[in-house]
Amino acid sequence: MSRTITRRGVLAAGAATAVAAWIAHAGPAAAAPGAVSNGRSDAWTRDRSVNGWPIAPDAVSTHLMEGSTASVDLRDGAVATVLLHVARRWHYEIAPLDTGQGGGISGHTTNRTVAADYESNYLSGTALCLHPAAYPLGGSEELWPHHERIVRDILLDCEGTVVWGGDLDPVKLSHFHIAAGPDVEALAHVAERLSLRPGVERTRGAGAVRDPAHPSRRVKARRLERAQNN
Repeated sequence: MSRTITRRGVLAAGAATAVAAWIAHAGPAAAAPGAVSNGRSDAWTRDRSVNGWPIAPDAVSTHLMEGSTASVDLRDGAVATVLLHVARRWHYEIAPLDTGQGGGISGHTTNRTVAADYESNYLSGTALCLHPAAYPLGGSEELWPHHERIVRDILLDCEGTVVWGGDLDPVKLSHFHIAAGPDVEALAHVAERLSLRPGVERTRGAGAVRDPAHPSRRVKARRLERAQNN
């Protein structure tokens, strides 16, 4: 049975190569469903998630992730298009999301218990977790450096409309959520560019991106990282 291969698992097995230190984490409070941080566990009582999207279960449906057997509940429209792009690239370039016990992807929830404000984004269907068991809220497991570069490149694809839990406090490396509010036109533009609909150019889709290690891509990715962490 296939499973996610993490840094700690490799080191525990006796790997001889040490991995570079993880990036410093900064940013607003954030997390994912069912997690508890510092003993906090509150019920989210607002009618919108913290990113401004209405909590409306009727706007959410199950989406199959192309190229896999995995599916996830997300808000329909541009939100699903963008977050599915994030998931596909993770699936293709970091670790499969349709293998292992319990699967490796989760999204919308109706559970209003949150451990951090950004957990509320799952209630509106505007967030997803990728391999949450491997990278839990506040966990010490880290991504390999080349996997972090891929995540940074994915965020660059999304042009600032998506936030990664690796940049939030408490840290959750498996978490991604839509940063753009429902009235931000940039989200629709990004979704159109990333769309897999017939007739839409796919030069920037999963499996067709530029090399994440290319100097020009890394410069742009670092610039976005600084902007999102300020």
